[in-house]
Order: sequence, then structure tokens, then C-alpha cells
Amino acid sequence: MFDKVLIANRGEIAVRVIGACHEEGLETVAVYSDVDRRAPHVLLADEAVRIGGAAAAESYLSIDKLLAAAEATGAGAVHPGYGFLAENAGFARAVGAAGLVHVGPPAEAIEIMGDKTRARARMVGAGVPVIPGSDPLASAHEAVLAAREIGFPILLKAAAGGGGKGMHVVSNAEEMAGAFGQATREAQSAFGDGRVFAERFLRSPRHIEIQVVADDERTVDFGERECSIQRRHQKLIEEAPSTAIDDVLRRRMAEVAVRAARAVGYRGAGTVEFLVEGGEFFFLEMNTRIQVEHPVTELVTGVDLVRQQLRVARGLPLLGGGDPPTARGHAIECRINAEDPSAGFLPSIGRIDRLEVPTGPGVRWDGGIRNGSEVGLHYDSLLGKLVVHAPDREAAIRRMRSALEGLVIGGVETTVPWHLAVMDEPDYRANDLSIRYVEEHPGLGETADPGLRDVALAAAVLLADQDRPRVVVSGGGRRSRDGGNGLSAWMRAGREW
Repeated sequence: MFDKVLIANRGEIAVRVIGACHEEGLETVAVYSDVDRRAPHVLLADEAVRIGGAAAAESYLSIDKLLAAAEATGAGAVHPGYGFLAENAGFARAVGAAGLVHVGPPAEAIEIMGDKTRARARMVGAGVPVIPGSDPLASAHEAVLAAREIGFPILLKAAAGGGGKGMHVVSNAEEMAGAFGQATREAQSAFGDGRVFAERFLRSPRHIEIQVVADDERTVDFGERECSIQRRHQKLIEEAPSTAIDDVLRRRMAEVAVRAARAVGYRGAGTVEFLVEGGEFFFLEMNTRIQVEHPVTELVTGVDLVRQQLRVARGLPLLGGGDPPTARGHAIECRINAEDPSAGFLPSIGRIDRLEVPTGPGVRWDGGIRNGSEVGLHYDSLLGKLVVHAPDREAAIRRMRSALEGLVIGGVETTVPWHLAVMDEPDYRANDLSIRYVEEHPGLGETADPGLRDVALAAAVLLADQDRPRVVVSGGGRRSRDGGNGLSAWMRAGREW
């Protein structure tokens, strides 16, 4: 049992965890880098400890500094949130070795599910349906042989990672050599492991995931989420429940998700992700942490999933008695990022000089910013999540549209205009979705000038490289709609960064 928790994270998830800890009667310790010293999570926590410079490697990714902060403040547990070290088995082990409680799954479960080939093998052994695929491949020639057995087109995937890195579609044998070399280089760069494997390429599947929570006695499913709208394998809009599956398929997927979690000795909150196409569903991966999109599940079930995590870690019974809850109504979440959709989703930086958050029945804002917050390039561009709940999907779409119109974030460009366009788009409203939705609807909130998009994408890649001292881009001298001071405005003005 513990009474103080160190949150090894920042932004909106740190704010979210602090709130749940306080509801459980637990004291909180925030950690912060130099650029986050006045961030909301620092101001809300009972204590705060500086852990280093702006670079994540000097602060939020430094295991030694995080453990030293826990020792100095007398914290008995560490909550990793999501991102950074949340799915790092070495961190989970280090927390345990320091005599602290890791508010998350066992290190072995993180390790198995973090290795895509090991996860596939474990799922096959547990009777979980997986997409037809191969073992890790040693060469492009071996990949061609595997692809012919699976059937073209195939998807090359990094064995040790996710998030779209090292992932390439290959349509024929002639494309394999180039794609294999690129996939292995990307995998090595992103994960320190160049292994890749092949999977059958599903043309237009939906991405549907099941939330589970496990304690020492049982594993409970908390229903599904629809996460098909994503860009470069990063989710943009999530819903609960999914209106694309019937009750029979819903029960089957939930049973399989529970089986998958049990197969790795899972404990805590986790998400089993599936691709669904033509009435079939296939295991994709398991996220061994709390998900960014967990609020939609909370709104339809009435259960606080972060508190469930804390209770499992403390050895207490689950809220609600541990029975699978019944979903009521429909919830939608829009991720609000500091990006400019009119310029190819180029990251936008600056100072938040105006923040107005919508309120009202069924409207929730999970944010990590306040007036005066600085938005830079050091961390993820997520500013917050706008979430709504209504009796049905159509009512939820109307409520989300109204909430988006009431959300004002000044000082940086955001994805709000893009989300508003989606809420009015006929295919979205008709629930005609797949993971290809964004690429099949390229005009939503994006510029009609393909040259400007190319410049935006090139600038985003270059600016992500901290070793480059400056980048010069030219976008024809156009200004943002509000004359903004974000990076996209500098890019369009043809200025030097």
C-alpha cells in the first residue's frame, strides 16, 4: 500500500493522473523539465521536482532522475502515464528494484507485447486470431518468398515498435528490395532493432480496440472503442461504442481480448487492438498502458479507468465490483494538436495567449495547457482532448460540433478546423469509416496547394532533427488566418527559422 504517487510524465495525462490520485486520497509528486516549470501539472501537484533540461533524454526519459525524485519526496509508487517510459519494461523493473510500486502491468507483459513477433507467437498459442504473417525476415529475398506465401500486397512492419515507424506496403516483388531496406533502417533508427516481418495487407479495415482491466483475480472488459480515423497510424478521433459491430461480434472480441491479456499475465489497465474487415477480426497489438482515448470509455461506462489502475496497484477491489459495465449513450473524442491542417499538419509553436474551453452537459476537456503556456517542438503536439457524451451517435456529433465551435486556443494553429470539417463530412456522419479515411478525404482542412504541403512536410521533418541549427522554408508569403505567431505562419511567410 502507498499514499504518495510520482507521475513520471507531463501534459494532459499528468493532469489527469493527479486528479485521479486526489480522488483516491493520494498525494502527488509532479516532475518537470526547465520549459515545463509553470505547466498545469506542476501547479496542481502537491509537490514538484525539477528533473532536467528541455530535451526528453535529459528529463522525462531519465530513469535515474525519476527514481531520485521519488526517493527524495518519499513517493511509494510511480505512474508512467502514456508515452515516454510507459511501455518500457526496463523502467518497470527499475521501479520495482527501487522498492516502489509501478502503476502498470508487470515488466514481462510489457516486454512480450512490445515485441511484435513474440506477441504474435503468444497470441497464436492462446487461440487469438492474428493477421497471416511471417517470422522476422533476414533479407529482401526471404521477404519476397514470405510475401508470395501470404499473398501480395503485404505490409512490412518493425518487430520491436509501432506508431507506423518502419511500416511499408509492398505491392509486388519488384518493390521489395527498396521497401525492405527502408523499413529495416527506420526500425533500427526508431527502436534500436532493425528486424521486420511481413503481414497480409488489409485494404480498408476498421481499427477497433477493447479496454481491459485486470487485478489478481479477474480480467474485465470495459467495452470497445472505434479508432479508425488516424493519420500516419496516429489516432485523431475516437468513439465508444463502435456502431460498426453487432452484439455477437462485440462479445467475441471482448472474450478474445480477455484471453489475450491473461496469456501474458496482465495486471492493470490495457488495451487490445484489432483490425476488423469483412466480419473477421485480427489481433494488432496490445498497448500496455492507459490509452490517450480512455475518456470515451469512461463517459459511456461511468467508470474512472485511472482510479482503477491505482486501485489495482494498491491491491484494492475494482470500482463497480469488477463486473463488465454496460455502455450507455455514445462518446466522441477529438485530439486537439498544435498543428496546422491547412499546411499538411505542420507543427505550430508559440505561446497560448487565449484559452476558452466549452462547458455544458456531456462536454469534457482534458487539457495540459493554460493561458501563457509555451508550446515548443520538444514534446508531442497534443494540447488536450475534447470529449462529448450524448444519447446516440448523431446527437454526439452535433454536440461535438458545438463544443469545437466553443473551443478557442489563441497563439498557435490547432487541428480544430479539421475536426469541424470532419463533423460535417458525409462519410463520417454515415459511419462509413476505415483506417484509410484521412487519405481518402485529403481536402479536409488542408491547403489546395500541393507545393505548400510538400514544404510543410519537409520543414516538419527537418525541424524534428535537433542537430540541424536552422531551416529555411518558403511558402509564398501567405499568412495564417489569424496572423498567427506559430511555426506555420513563419513557414508561409518564407522566413528563416
